[in-house]
Amino acid sequence: MDEQNNKQRHSLLNVFNPFEVFRHHETGEGKKPSRFKFTTLRSFEALIFLVCFFGFFGFLSYRMTLPNMLNTFMQTAYQLLLETVFYIMAICVLMGAISKLLTEFGVVRLLENLLRPLMKPLYNLPGVAALGAVMTFLSDNPAIISLAKDNNFARYFKKYQLVSLTNFGTAFGMGLVVIAFMTGKGYGSGALVGLVGAVIGSIISTRIMQRSTLKSYPEMDSSVTEEAGTEQNISFKSEGNAFQRFLNAMLDGGKSGVGIGVAIIPGVLCISTIVMMLTFGPAGENGEYLGKAYEGVPVITWLADKVNFIFYWLFGFENGALVGFPITALGAVGAALGLVPTFDATGIIDNNAIAVFTAMGMCWSGYLSTHTAMLDSLGYRKLIGKAIGAHTVGGLCAGVAAHWLWVLLNLIF
Repeated sequence: MDEQNNKQRHSLLNVFNPFEVFRHHETGEGKKPSRFKFTTLRSFEALIFLVCFFGFFGFLSYRMTLPNMLNTFMQTAYQLLLETVFYIMAICVLMGAISKLLTEFGVVRLLENLLRPLMKPLYNLPGVAALGAVMTFLSDNPAIISLAKDNNFARYFKKYQLVSLTNFGTAFGMGLVVIAFMTGKGYGSGALVGLVGAVIGSIISTRIMQRSTLKSYPEMDSSVTEEAGTEQNISFKSEGNAFQRFLNAMLDGGKSGVGIGVAIIPGVLCISTIVMMLTFGPAGENGEYLGKAYEGVPVITWLADKVNFIFYWLFGFENGALVGFPITALGAVGAALGLVPTFDATGIIDNNAIAVFTAMGMCWSGYLSTHTAMLDSLGYRKLIGKAIGAHTVGGLCAGVAAHWLWVLLNLIF
């Protein structure tokens, strides 16, 4: 009798099992039901996407009217291209040239030697990891991967340390560009405090990544390779006399800066436009929409204001719209920088906000869009979830540290 009741209960659970919606009928007695075909699942995916797509833009057009929404959408992207993208690209070209000169004439090596003693106590990494920090700071996240694949570099690491380089290197990605951009806007002191916050976040992220990796995979506490190699073979010097090397380094660095500048265009125009349209309200004096750039329906601001006491205590944000920067930095720090001029024009940012922006922008550096590719290229795809989780915590800690460091400095000085 009990066995019959259990069978009936099991059949009832199957009827109400939501996952059964995605299955075909059974093909025969005793056989498991087959799932939908790939093309059928793609049809469901397309249907869900269309509902979300038209729901999102339908909501905006309902509040703004369709002509105003389309005008704002295009005008915002156009103004971002002219006023922000080209400005950031110019910074990328100049900083690319400077960073290449620093590399060519040994300054990077000098900085590496100065930072070496800090690597083990702070990051539990060998001293040579300092080279990766300097390289990503001067360029972008992927620079750490090119080093990690070099046996002359990787031979100093254990496996769990090598994979933590994704978190370590990402925390400094585009650091020079971010600091130069913030300083150019007149917030140099805030940017420097943000740099310290980013370092704190990088320590937390790297340590969490190492700890969680060893806990799940203790066998990774072994050397990456036993092959012979020497750090001295990691050379960045080109051929020619000093003047030729100067010109070549400056021009090559400028070209690499152009590449970074071009790479940020999709993020700024697409992501920043959407974020701005969900951050700022109408431009008309009486609250009417005019179809101008930087208008929108302030959903993010409204939601952030509801819990702004949290953001105010953690980051010192006095306006909910400022949450848009760290949200955007999750995907692309270049796109997040595109928000700063508008925040500055509306008068809602100060050095404290810039310190938090710099810390979180540097530390996160669009890690959601880079960690997957970085770990995949190293052959450790199974650790993607751990890396993303650790870096999320690290970025939040970077912002909190930057805010309270700024508060402390204000109390002292």
